[in-house]
Amino acid sequence: MGLVPSDLTSLGQRNSGLYEHRRSSVVLNLPGLEVFPGDLLVSDGAADYLYHPLLLLNSESKKPRWPFSKRGMAKDKHKHMVDLEHCLAAVKITDFRGYEFHGLKDKTWDEVVDTHQKLSPDQVDLRKQQEAMWELFTSECTYFLDHLLVLKMIFMNTLKYLQTHEYLLDVDLWRLFANLEELSQTSFGFVNSLFGTMKEEGDASEPALSVDFISVLTKYFRGGSLCQSHQTYCLNYTAAVFYLESLRQRDDFGIYLKWCEQNEQCRRLHLPELLVAPLHRLTRYPLLLKNIWKRSIDSTEKILIYTIKEKVETSIRDLEGKVKWLDNFQKLRHLQEIIVWPPLWDRDKRFFIPECLKHIFKEHMAENILSPTSRHLLYEGKLTLAESTRFLDVYLFLFDDFLLVTKTKRNKKKFGGLDPGLMCPSLTPDLQTVIKEGGSCTVLDQPIPLDRLVLKNIDPLHVSAFGLRNAFLIQHENRYRQCIAAFLLQAQTENSKKTWMAQMTAAISCFMKSQESTKNTLFSSLPAESSEI
Repeated sequence: MGLVPSDLTSLGQRNSGLYEHRRSSVVLNLPGLEVFPGDLLVSDGAADYLYHPLLLLNSESKKPRWPFSKRGMAKDKHKHMVDLEHCLAAVKITDFRGYEFHGLKDKTWDEVVDTHQKLSPDQVDLRKQQEAMWELFTSECTYFLDHLLVLKMIFMNTLKYLQTHEYLLDVDLWRLFANLEELSQTSFGFVNSLFGTMKEEGDASEPALSVDFISVLTKYFRGGSLCQSHQTYCLNYTAAVFYLESLRQRDDFGIYLKWCEQNEQCRRLHLPELLVAPLHRLTRYPLLLKNIWKRSIDSTEKILIYTIKEKVETSIRDLEGKVKWLDNFQKLRHLQEIIVWPPLWDRDKRFFIPECLKHIFKEHMAENILSPTSRHLLYEGKLTLAESTRFLDVYLFLFDDFLLVTKTKRNKKKFGGLDPGLMCPSLTPDLQTVIKEGGSCTVLDQPIPLDRLVLKNIDPLHVSAFGLRNAFLIQHENRYRQCIAAFLLQAQTENSKKTWMAQMTAAISCFMKSQESTKNTLFSSLPAESSEI
């Protein structure tokens, strides 16, 4: 399964009623949301990422990398670096070997218990189950000690120490580490509880399955604490990696990162490899539980372990849905900020609206078209639009219910674009470039509903004289099947053209089927006509 995210909507009221700040978390409360209604919890730091306004034309939104004046900047910067290195030299990292279970993580079950005694067939089966339980315990030890603790003690705590000494103050701990503190505490409680039960297993004179072991699994997996903490972390993972890449460009962050990664307890692992560990761990839990289930003897135990495994797999599927939803939510919100909807009188000069009447049209915000949470962006990309006297670079957004044709406008003055660390990771490189340059996408015409969209292939012989290649035609028809708009588009390659046409054809087909299904459901719900009429 892939947890790396790949639907967003924007809110009608952007700054009120959307989220509620609390001391440690914020609850998304989206009116009309049918999927995951208000069950997504993120901390204040994540909320800042989710709801950060994109001040594309605000020159003050782009913070300088260094708070120094131009005069003597190089000298001040060098002094800042030297002071930072001296501060790092004073950091003391706790030795992780103080944990009682540290020495067990690399041992096998046979090394822990006496295996020289002759075992009966039933005891041999029980021993196999104990070995599977031991694998869960030791792998959790490794995960806690070599990944979570390293992230927390070396990277997060060091960054906290630097910030108390006024270094790297603008680095957001949540955006980088999410709920690492909570995740570490939950994993420590889990591994400590497993350690207690495995100790009892090893000290027992005769092999026997500990009831406490099943209760530990039930508490941490069916209780939800282990899966829930991993879910919260995984939802922030893609944004964290994207944020890390933007921080790497800074010299002061590079010094901090190099110092941390050179610590011997990192075992030559770099920060990106450590950040991804919780994702890998969550997907491995079902495999470890399945191994215990397969080696269980008692039917009651097998049922209990199987239900626990099912609970974890359901949690992972739920996470996949939330990741896709969150990715789409973030992306559409960013699109709302960069897509410009010109008023009717600017879009078409045929329509004259006196200045005194223009306020009537402003009541209906075109931006709200992107607000429904059920809308999905299916495909997007650059194409060329053939006009009567010129070729125009356009950017198309194919949603699951309409097609939007826009032209990209780059801001030559570059009024300070958005901080790269605040952008949605799933935005295409082309859109990221537009955002960084303070540009926008201006809507050329009204959205084309998919049930009004007619797609036609263009034979090269018909348009080669006009210098067009890989061309196809889009028609917008009204409810009377009259063509009210047409776009002659050109793709960069023949394969790109075929992809676009295939994507549009599939989207139209799915939309028509959905509409037909809705109609059938509506008619079937109507009361039957009386036979007396």
